[in-house]
Amino acid sequence: MTTIDLIIPAYNEAASIGAVLAEVPAEVRETVVVDNRSTDGTGDVARKAGATVLLESRMGYGYACQRGVNYLFEKSNPPHIIVFMDGDYSDYPEELPKLVAPILDGRAELVIGARNKSLREPGSMTPQQVFGNWLATFLMRILFRSRFTDLGPFRAIRADALKKLQMVDKTYGWTVEMQLKALKQKLTYTEIPVRYKKRIGVSKVSGTVKGTIFAGIKILGWIFKYSFK
Repeated sequence: MTTIDLIIPAYNEAASIGAVLAEVPAEVRETVVVDNRSTDGTGDVARKAGATVLLESRMGYGYACQRGVNYLFEKSNPPHIIVFMDGDYSDYPEELPKLVAPILDGRAELVIGARNKSLREPGSMTPQQVFGNWLATFLMRILFRSRFTDLGPFRAIRADALKKLQMVDKTYGWTVEMQLKALKQKLTYTEIPVRYKKRIGVSKVSGTVKGTIFAGIKILGWIFKYSFK
């Protein structure tokens, strides 16, 4: 039986994490919420909702994701598929089965949930997010002949493929690093259009000038770094 585990990195998502966890489909064996030093009780809410809660004291999206990955890989029965999703309730957890379907069917090793404009709630992505996604994926098409159209955080990957990627980014570059390394290692991949709604609360990345600038620098840095390899 194919096992599917879910990792949700979370920082101060107490207002939304309960709603996210309530909608996680039955196909998921274990949901791991990585509390990235929250100060609002996110971990307590997640634990009461039935999630496995891990603490990651080093601030950073990549640190939180890697903490969850290490936990799953260290289990005596690690999952076959790992899904990543944000804890802000902007994604639709019930769409997880269609995200993992190409992996289950053997058509892909990596699946990105693409936040297509036709499926996005108005205002759910800031102008800087829209432009940043366009620029990053445009450069990836030019430099790597990629078919990616989004760097969306809602994604699924075969666990053995993820292990081969040897992820290292600790902050904003985690998603683009995964996609660039997948291209370099010639993993099979696809995108599945997913719905996207306004998040609960303010984004820690696109909601601040500092976060937007740092994320942009990190993403472009990874792209240009790999273009010369």
